[in-house]
Amino acid sequence: MRRSITLRLVAMFSAAALIIFSLIGAALYGVLKRELASHQREELNTLVQDMQYMIQRAGDVQRWSHVQTKLETLTPADGSIRFWVRSEDPRFQYGEGPADVEPAERGPDGLGRLALPGRKYPLSTTAKTIAGFQERPAIRLIVGIDAAPYMHTLNAFAGALVGLSLLGALLVMVLGYWIAQVGLRPLKQLSGEAQAIGPKTLSQRLKNAPLPDELSELALAFNGMLERLEGAYNQLEAFNADVAHELRTPLANLIGETQVALSRQRTAPQFMEVLQSNLEELERLRSIINDMLFLARADQGESATSLASACVTEEISKTIEFFEFVLDESGMNVEVEGDVRARAFIETALFRRAMTNLLQNAIQHSGAGSRIRVQVSEQPTLIQVAVSNPGAPIEEAHLPRLFDRFYRVDAARNDSDPSQHHGHGLGLAIVKAIAKMHGGSVFARSQGGVTTIGFSVPAAA
Repeated sequence: MRRSITLRLVAMFSAAALIIFSLIGAALYGVLKRELASHQREELNTLVQDMQYMIQRAGDVQRWSHVQTKLETLTPADGSIRFWVRSEDPRFQYGEGPADVEPAERGPDGLGRLALPGRKYPLSTTAKTIAGFQERPAIRLIVGIDAAPYMHTLNAFAGALVGLSLLGALLVMVLGYWIAQVGLRPLKQLSGEAQAIGPKTLSQRLKNAPLPDELSELALAFNGMLERLEGAYNQLEAFNADVAHELRTPLANLIGETQVALSRQRTAPQFMEVLQSNLEELERLRSIINDMLFLARADQGESATSLASACVTEEISKTIEFFEFVLDESGMNVEVEGDVRARAFIETALFRRAMTNLLQNAIQHSGAGSRIRVQVSEQPTLIQVAVSNPGAPIEEAHLPRLFDRFYRVDAARNDSDPSQHHGHGLGLAIVKAIAKMHGGSVFARSQGGVTTIGFSVPAAA
């Protein structure tokens, strides 16, 4: 289910507005309720004070009759104001209704509550004890007023608050939708520009000048991603072309030699010679395919598993022995320098493969009688292995790309022997993959007619 940012913003605006209106309404409702309760207390206290002055001077039955007349006068026909006088002497009592109105429940506003039959809302009451005078004993004066007008005011106010809050939330929803549409307009423009970018327009970049700060950062990040994607796409295109070129040559040789062999009658030794030549080309094809599969597994995050502590110089010496015949034939020699006791945490088979590729690369690009130097240096957590050979200098711009697949610097690294067999351009890429599988890195530099290429692996604890 797709969710719209606009609708989410509108929903959040509306919810926030409704919460704010509800809190403000609740606060206003509480203030009004306290004010109405205060008015009720003032009205009740006024009635009590008026009657208290008269009752205090009524000490006999004759004067009490005037008090009763006053109470009847103050009691309206609708019963919105009620008086009760309770005394031990029946002659000094007043008021019909419940025999006991004193236990009326008191609310948080300090007013009593007295429910009477036929009334929707209870009366708000207060009571006062008046000391005895002459014949009259002490009495209890209870005054009650109808709370219906106050409750109606509260209910009307609450209804108005609810209606206005809902209306306000609705207005915020409408305005929020418009604001969100206007605010997200740059994002829609950014999205339109992004949708216009395709494989043939990877060089196009998003415009971040007129964008807000938040979207400008997004556009910069997106442009950075496009730049990396363009580089990877160009590299992939070059890789595909190089793969096609590398595979085309041995296939063309296989087809050409086979066609020539079949063009006329051949003897068994002649067919054996053709098959032997074809086998060499097939081995070359298999080597390319195996190397590409290895790099593919490394790209997918495969790491070295059979790790063990090993002496780096011993592993290098074993690898050099593999090139003994080639070195003797070309008059080259390999010297190992540095910390001969350095130990690394490596998978020996992968380490030797990386060393084989580095030495093969150095031998291929060195002249006869050259001296190749292997430098082993130990750092706190890493062991660096660097292979240096004399040769034509390499421009600084080419050095970072030496480890790319099928990348060659023909102008910078001319072979001393034209007849020497060239690799298929994956050797240094495999070195980089092996270093990465061990958690290390690669490096290359060219200074003073000496090219140094190497890698690092984790040092053994």
